Amino acid sequence: MREFLLGLRLLFGSGRGTRVRFLLMTLGGSLGVCCLALVLTIPAILDAHDGRAAAREPTVFQGERSGRPTLVLERSDAHGSKMFGRVFLATGTTDTPKPPPGLSRMPEPGEVYVSPALRDQLRREPGLKGLLPGREKGLIGPAGLTDPNELYAYIGTTRDRIGAEARALKGFGAPYAPTTAVEPSTLEILRFTLATLVLLPLGVFLSVCAKLSAASRNRRLAALRLLGLSAKGTQRVNAAETVVASLLGALLGLGEFALLNRVMSATGLPGLKWYPGDGALSGETVAICLLGCPALAWFVGRMSARAAARNPLSTRRSAAPRAPRVWTILVLVSGLGLVIGYSAIGLTAHPAQSQGIHAVLVVAGALLTGLGLVLTLPLLSYALARRLARSGNLALNLAMRRNEVEPGSAMRVVTGLVLLVFSASLAQGVLVELSQVSRNTSPAQQYSLSLDPLTQEQQRRLRDIPDVEASAVVMDNVDLGSDISSAVIATCAQVAEMVREAKGCVDGRALRLLNVDGAPVSASPSSYVVRKDGKRGTFRVPGPKETVVYLSSTATGLGGDILLPPSALPTGAVPVGAYLILSSGSDPSTVRTVLDRIGAIAPTAEVDLEGVNVEALQQITVIETLLFLGMMMGLVIGVAAFLVSVTDRAVERRAQVTALALIGARPRTLRAVQCLQVVLPLTVGLVLALVCGKLAESAYLVTGGGAIFWDGAGVPPLLAAALGVLAIAIVGTLPLAGRRIDPELIRRD
Repeated sequence: MREFLLGLRLLFGSGRGTRVRFLLMTLGGSLGVCCLALVLTIPAILDAHDGRAAAREPTVFQGERSGRPTLVLERSDAHGSKMFGRVFLATGTTDTPKPPPGLSRMPEPGEVYVSPALRDQLRREPGLKGLLPGREKGLIGPAGLTDPNELYAYIGTTRDRIGAEARALKGFGAPYAPTTAVEPSTLEILRFTLATLVLLPLGVFLSVCAKLSAASRNRRLAALRLLGLSAKGTQRVNAAETVVASLLGALLGLGEFALLNRVMSATGLPGLKWYPGDGALSGETVAICLLGCPALAWFVGRMSARAAARNPLSTRRSAAPRAPRVWTILVLVSGLGLVIGYSAIGLTAHPAQSQGIHAVLVVAGALLTGLGLVLTLPLLSYALARRLARSGNLALNLAMRRNEVEPGSAMRVVTGLVLLVFSASLAQGVLVELSQVSRNTSPAQQYSLSLDPLTQEQQRRLRDIPDVEASAVVMDNVDLGSDISSAVIATCAQVAEMVREAKGCVDGRALRLLNVDGAPVSASPSSYVVRKDGKRGTFRVPGPKETVVYLSSTATGLGGDILLPPSALPTGAVPVGAYLILSSGSDPSTVRTVLDRIGAIAPTAEVDLEGVNVEALQQITVIETLLFLGMMMGLVIGVAAFLVSVTDRAVERRAQVTALALIGARPRTLRAVQCLQVVLPLTVGLVLALVCGKLAESAYLVTGGGAIFWDGAGVPPLLAAALGVLAIAIVGTLPLAGRRIDPELIRRD
């Protein structure tokens, strides 16, 4: 306790510079704790979403139920790229359950309770009222909604109108949610990625903050040691300052997160919005931040003071520190051995899957590789400095001699940026695998809408959607004995846009459609139903003799057996029971955009998607948002660690810069020295991070079971990120040396 109090007295009585350093450590620690709290709270937000979904899930009786039980019928449809949930309830006289979460009572026949987001949507799209028979009675409370943006409604009806599919309602509440915000297997991947993106840089950042002004503090601690303080006591004195700074920073960071949670929950993120209570700080999160961060600061503080405590004379005389140990490279070699091994397995006929021990080894390989990068940077900086220090260039010689003497200083400056590039490569791998699993593998995506409820104006607007590349109408044959099942009404230009290749198409003629992989179509006549002047009728098409051979771009082809030109329809006739087929690119963002535009044009239309699940699209949006959030946090932490460390490094070296200026070094030379000291080790670290990151990403993709093992498309963005990091480093390493020379800075030397 005595050493702890001595450390506090030294903290507040050692001048303005010490207090500024303490403030910088506190602010830096608060930023790190805020990011840590955000990472720890993300699973709680997702769990709250799934918990409310499970609490409102209807449970039904098995088999027939005597009497007049309450009946329930669920409907879940796609409205744009969102899901639109409706629950029909017909109140009975026996086994009356409690109302669902978010409602104070069961809706009566003709009453509709909607979510706030659905009420706003109804104001923008009145056509949705056709799906909600009844009058709006009130709003569903937050306890009955997964998130504030959900489209959900409870509709009261009668037993004779609810339909034969309704079941006897037992109550509300299930052990598990019917659909989760993120699949459990994907959530584990997400946690691992966020840990790599945020927690590794965060550990480096907190260590950097705890080592601010290490040289000046070590000289002060060495003086205490020479005055008779024990070695352990000297370490405790240094740890007292870092612990107090980290504790205050943790309290400030928790306050910053509470404010950030309020702001982010009000604005939301793409695909993810939550209630403020979902992101509230839990006891576990508070304990980790308030105990874990000071514990890390205590450990770092004791370790950083070890040299001054054991050999105070060498510290006071500024003796050259010991060269980095070679054994530190073993961690990197172990990690690379695992990721290279799994990457090589991808070249074999039977690659490993992410199951059992393989999942553990791949994760261990990625984490060991990232940790190995951190531990190897001082050794690489030392080796590079020894080799380049023999050059005849003055600026390069001065820069490399300093890095040779203090190789650890380069690690503090560049480690955060190097880990940022390494983590970005892993995040790319996660996005590539998720895109493979959930997206349509075809280059085109088709949307099928029933033509009957669509007006001519709606059909025109649907065809004019910017991302829609082609459209056609498909109608079914009414001749039961005919071999031809359906016809496509389109021009040859529209056909060419919907398939990869078509041969033999002639406008104005009825033609047989033959997929190169399909069976030949007979030339039988066929009949189709149309409506003209309010009357239904049929028109007959002779069996076509000529054939269009096409190579399909989707699994369903064109969806018909014959091709009819638009002129084949009787004048003024509209097909009955036909479908409007739209085609766009299959990129998830494009599919979401098209679905949203379809929902805005025809809100009550049912859209049939081939090979796409709207719920999966929502999950991808959430995952992409969380990964982007993790990358932004990693970027903030990495840049903050760089700026804090490079500023502290420049302040510590003011005496050295002043001495060089007094003996005649020009400002241009000093700037070059300061820049080379950081940029050269950073360049080596970035190259190593790019190579190691791509190997770790390939190992992850190989074991993920997807079709893509080598993500060549992700190399240019990573190279651009590395060049951006170098640009930031060059700007941030300008020395704090002006024209005015202050001899006081070198008075003691």
